[in-house]
Amino acid sequence: MISRLPVLFLSHGGGPWPYVDALKQMYVHTESGLRGLPARLSIRPKAVLVVSAHWETSRFSFATTVAPPMEYDYGGFPPHTYQIRYPAPGDPALAEHARDLVAAAGIDAAMDSNKGFDHGVFVPLALMYPQADMPIAMVSVKSDYNPVEHMALGRALAPLRDEGVLIVGSGLTYHNMRGFNQDSSTADAEAFTRYLNESVALANVNTRDERLLEWQRGPRARIAHPREDHLMPLLVAAGAAANDPGRVLFAENVMKIPMTSYVFGELKGH
Repeated sequence: MISRLPVLFLSHGGGPWPYVDALKQMYVHTESGLRGLPARLSIRPKAVLVVSAHWETSRFSFATTVAPPMEYDYGGFPPHTYQIRYPAPGDPALAEHARDLVAAAGIDAAMDSNKGFDHGVFVPLALMYPQADMPIAMVSVKSDYNPVEHMALGRALAPLRDEGVLIVGSGLTYHNMRGFNQDSSTADAEAFTRYLNESVALANVNTRDERLLEWQRGPRARIAHPREDHLMPLLVAAGAAANDPGRVLFAENVMKIPMTSYVFGELKGH
């Protein structure tokens, strides 16, 4: 019998940081946490379904790419970071099954046979599964950033957890590019992160979800997220979590800004 897998929200960090020595030094806890995650799961997943903040579409879309290409969706990094390869297979069957689940919930979704791995996907997954042997399906963020719709998407996808699929939201708890390396931004980021940490950990799931849906009421919310693209994967993760409690998985201070990852459900060693 398959054990129910947890749901993850991973703050994926800046650009191709694991491939740049100067940046890796900033993400010691994140790298260690990601590398150790597979051993903490109750079973080896059959596949991973990732919702990345770096894929936006007008309707929710599922990638049916068999061999996803690389998408170097960043700029100003060393030349070798535009030659990175992560040859994990896609999972068209999972994508189609997931689309059927959301359709049954009354959610409109499209299919995309060309989508590749953006850094919100390949950065965390290459650390978790460096052998590139884990099938990966992808679902987009909807470009209207409607929090209710993103949480509903997660709820529709929740049955996959009992089918051996690891659901991963990949974003950031803080995403204001002007705020990094600014002393004045630290307090803003810490205040909003506390709001998220407290919300995720609430035992009353209804209250948790209400606070996440109303994220803009959190302290310094719009300073932390001028655009909420990197927050929407957390809404999907919370929806997929259903009644499972959440908690901080690991956290990092990068360029004077806290970045936090969460887990909903059970992991070994906790």
